[in-house]
Amino acid sequence: MSTALVIGNMIGSGIFLLPSSLAPYGGLSVVGWLLTAIGAICLALVFAKLAAWVPKAGGPYAYTRLGFGDFAGFWIAWGYWIAIWVGNAAIAVACVSYLEVFIPVLRGNTLLAGVGAIALVWLFTWINCLGVREVGITQLVTTLCKIVPLVAIATIGLLWFNPSHFTPWNPSGEPAFSAISSVAALTLWSFIGLESATIPAGDVINPTRTIPRATLVGTGVTALVYILGTVAVMGILPQTTLVGSGAPFADAARVIGGEWAYYAVGLGAVISCAGALNGWTLLQGQIPMAAAGDRLFPKKFGVLSDRGVPVFGVVISSGLITLLLMLNYSGSRNLVEIFNFVILLATLTTLIPYVFCSIAEFIIFLRDPAHLGGRKQFRSSGIVAAIAFLYSVWAIYGSGAETVLYGFILLLFGIPVYVWLVKEQQEREGDTQPHVDDEQRGESSYVV
Repeated sequence: MSTALVIGNMIGSGIFLLPSSLAPYGGLSVVGWLLTAIGAICLALVFAKLAAWVPKAGGPYAYTRLGFGDFAGFWIAWGYWIAIWVGNAAIAVACVSYLEVFIPVLRGNTLLAGVGAIALVWLFTWINCLGVREVGITQLVTTLCKIVPLVAIATIGLLWFNPSHFTPWNPSGEPAFSAISSVAALTLWSFIGLESATIPAGDVINPTRTIPRATLVGTGVTALVYILGTVAVMGILPQTTLVGSGAPFADAARVIGGEWAYYAVGLGAVISCAGALNGWTLLQGQIPMAAAGDRLFPKKFGVLSDRGVPVFGVVISSGLITLLLMLNYSGSRNLVEIFNFVILLATLTTLIPYVFCSIAEFIIFLRDPAHLGGRKQFRSSGIVAAIAFLYSVWAIYGSGAETVLYGFILLLFGIPVYVWLVKEQQEREGDTQPHVDDEQRGESSYVV
């Protein structure tokens, strides 16, 4: 069950459009995939270790708060929340891209595609506001359909493999290191969710063994499907065709089996994207709700409706998604360019929590090494955490200057929100500390 949770949360929209995103990098993208898979496994091991040490709900922000304190915990909760709703924008873009298979008028019509993406966002916002049971039913149906098209193309598609499509090796013209870094940042988006097994850590039987195994197996299986699927699609379609494709897996299926395969894979991709959007829309309300329960988010995000849904957080998040989609679709970018920008922004804001969690493992261990296995046992996991940290920093570099700029600005907007939280806390609890004259203290002091 834990392994299914890991695989199901990772496989969503990214892989279905990534072959087009990676086409400019040619065969070099396979190297980026392999490095991303290694980095993802190291990150998975970090979260597995943290979950074993701290079997507490909350995921990345809970570990960061324990390691670095309240402000860092809030900042990571803020960044993780941003990553979710920005990521949902990318999922909506990918879903509309595959709807082109059935609604050809969407192809090349940026305005209509934008309206379709926004409509999908609010459809699943409405479903999520109905209650968790309705979300669960929708998620079950869509999850059953998402694996089939990927496995079919990744296996059968290799029979149509054409090695000449991988030459030149690096058609982007960028230096190899820069190209691989860009590929790593793009492909990491498909591994977001690798920490899923750590979230219900308190309910997992024998978490110190189950979670690491589930995380490793889930990440490994997903990586294998991703790499084989991408290689197969790139081997079936020429690079010039792949660059402009809005539905690369469906186009590859058409080559293999004709029109029926084209529509079958296209339908599977739409259902997969819809399922991912449904599940992550649930999280865009649940994450700030959990943080609000720890007083790390404004209390309004923790208010539940009669159906037990944090409607405020869900609706606010969808409003921000709508704004982001409007800003992107109003420009001259095509669907693949919009998808690339949005997933890089979502990946960046997810990488920041990954960086903090990699270092939090060291801090948590140093506070109580005797009860956490001793220094000798920590040596190997410490090396893995260091690799995960370096990989995350490298992937941030690969996101590009524009993405880092916008991501950093979004994170900075969290600082005034934290001030708001301090104000809420003071109003709730009052100033419980006795006033001390600054002249007697010898310095200016503020009680938070």
